[in-house]
Amino acid sequence: MSNPRPATLQQIAADLGLHVSTVSRILNASAADGAKAASSKTVERVRAYAKEVDYRPNPLGAGLRTKRTNQVAALVPRLSDLVLSTIYEGIDEAATEAGLSAFVTNTFDDPRIQQQKVELALSRRVDGIILGDSRLDGVVAAELRRRKVPYVLVNRRAPGHVSITCDDYLGGRLAAEHLFRHGHRTVGIVAAQPYASTGSDRRRGFLDYFAENECPIPEELVAHCGFDPESGAEAADRLLRDRPELTALFAVNDFSAIGAMSAVRQHGRTVGTDLAVVGFNDISIARQLAVPLTSVHSDMHGMGRAAVDALVRIIAGQTPESRALPPTLVVRASSDFRTTR
Repeated sequence: MSNPRPATLQQIAADLGLHVSTVSRILNASAADGAKAASSKTVERVRAYAKEVDYRPNPLGAGLRTKRTNQVAALVPRLSDLVLSTIYEGIDEAATEAGLSAFVTNTFDDPRIQQQKVELALSRRVDGIILGDSRLDGVVAAELRRRKVPYVLVNRRAPGHVSITCDDYLGGRLAAEHLFRHGHRTVGIVAAQPYASTGSDRRRGFLDYFAENECPIPEELVAHCGFDPESGAEAADRLLRDRPELTALFAVNDFSAIGAMSAVRQHGRTVGTDLAVVGFNDISIARQLAVPLTSVHSDMHGMGRAAVDALVRIIAGQTPESRALPPTLVVRASSDFRTTR
């Protein structure tokens, strides 16, 4: 029997009407342990079906410590954020395939709440934690390391800790190259708060590209704000009031870019005609806007899956490398013109 995609534990469990954890214990444990997971008839049935569908055990599962709860926790600033919810979908999907149960909790980017949620996760005896809200100082990650709790960072990085991110620095450069090649020289940046590597790295990549091309962007053209449309609108408004000659804005995420587009209209300018706007992440709504938004595409779902893979390796006593998934630029009407100013 041939399958276009490799068989998964979840698929086998569904086909046989069993819980995925039962199937996982039978197929991923030793012969003796597998026999303890269920009746001999069930064990035989699962193994026979696994052979029929050509199931290949995930090597990441080898060597996982015993007495586990098979639970992992994901901490994110706000699950209402489409970027973070997409990352969590990847986490949940990969965790299920690995025979794990994942749960998510909001920290609102507040260090005090973050610490409370870490303690909550540990009280549930999770096997590991995925930090989606880490700050560049890496304080919480360092504390988890000290307490020997398996953890991995996702979306944001911190020096010295295993992380799965987009290559945000390269993404910033891609946005800068696009605008520079379309003739833009007076450009503002709707930047995030400096404690988050996402905004910091994207901003740095953008600034470096312009500086390397002998067109440095002054600090007064960088407006820090949150990751939401309201903050993006306020930041863009400040930039356009102070420097009405701007021909382009780079926002370090799509939500702040959408807010910036609103501010542009309030200033009597037209996005995609006399002022370009570029965002980051390429959320689904970006292409549905009245003026579709040019955005740097990041593999948000893939980040979530890769974070689980890395965490499983760490739980197994391995030391995976950090990964920065490659971004691509998706050009749409919001910036696909050459400036004449």
